[in-house]
Amino acid sequence: MSEKIIRWGIVGTGYAKEFAKALAVLPDAELVAVTSRHQESADAFGKEFNVPHCYDDVAKLARNPEVDVVYICSSPQFHAEHAIAVLSQGKSVLVEKPFTITAAEARAVYAVAREKNVFCMEALWSRFLPATRQVAAWLVEGQIGEVRQVIADFGFREAWDPTKRQFALERRGGCLLDVGCYSLAFATMALGLGPTGISAQATLCETGTDEQTAMILKYPSGALAILSCANRTHTPHRAVIIGTTGNIHVEGFTWAHGATLLRDGKEPLVIEPKIPLPSACYQANETMRCLRLGLTESPLLLAAEAIERMEVMDEIRRQIGVCYPPR
Repeated sequence: MSEKIIRWGIVGTGYAKEFAKALAVLPDAELVAVTSRHQESADAFGKEFNVPHCYDDVAKLARNPEVDVVYICSSPQFHAEHAIAVLSQGKSVLVEKPFTITAAEARAVYAVAREKNVFCMEALWSRFLPATRQVAAWLVEGQIGEVRQVIADFGFREAWDPTKRQFALERRGGCLLDVGCYSLAFATMALGLGPTGISAQATLCETGTDEQTAMILKYPSGALAILSCANRTHTPHRAVIIGTTGNIHVEGFTWAHGATLLRDGKEPLVIEPKIPLPSACYQANETMRCLRLGLTESPLLLAAEAIERMEVMDEIRRQIGVCYPPR
């Protein structure tokens, strides 16, 4: 691997343009390969972003010796399959959310990463933004005392189409996997791993996927996470961390342009850090930092968290009755 330039491949062109644009502004990154289910799609993407190697087969990209790390952003039901195909060739991966469809798939992906001793991380881009990292620092510093509650919602109104990925059962649709993972990840950042109780309710649409889901998680300290997600309902899209001596508020917490620290007896502290780079750059930078240090995981988003989040979502889907058909 070059000590200066880290060479990227991309699997899946449908949602990859923002990431490709992000790589284009990073002086130490180069996009050298892309694959799609259809060669014409790969070629079109390659032409737009000046990618020299374009494939219709993940295995071909994985075997390309010029590729150091691969961003997996194919349709979620193929994340595990594609990540394992790349990892098996000794290549590192950054896997778009949801990391996989089930916890069993997540464990299988990380098992291969450990066997090959290569880097693997979920591409939960909001975790790496400056404002989110400041919120995490406030928590470590004990700025609001002991955390007692986390409240987070992420809901949007998508135009109804039963064939869309968001709604199609055979495509592993539903708001939980699509955006509920963000609310769950925010709770984990504030409360850590190991919820002792999970309770969920949902409204299912006619295809059998969840169009709005509400979740309550209880932790060993007695703290609660009160979370929701939706794909047919606009919600405020805010997160609040409530402690014994103060609160932290984050509006639009998944893109996290700023945060407010409220402490008992003190003036509010509002931060609005500059984000000079496209938002996707921050997860790419963290990936490349880890690769240069020889790390197989990022301390900002460990394998244990990604696997537990899938375990929690498995249990929530069981409770709300979302059952995906066998492939």
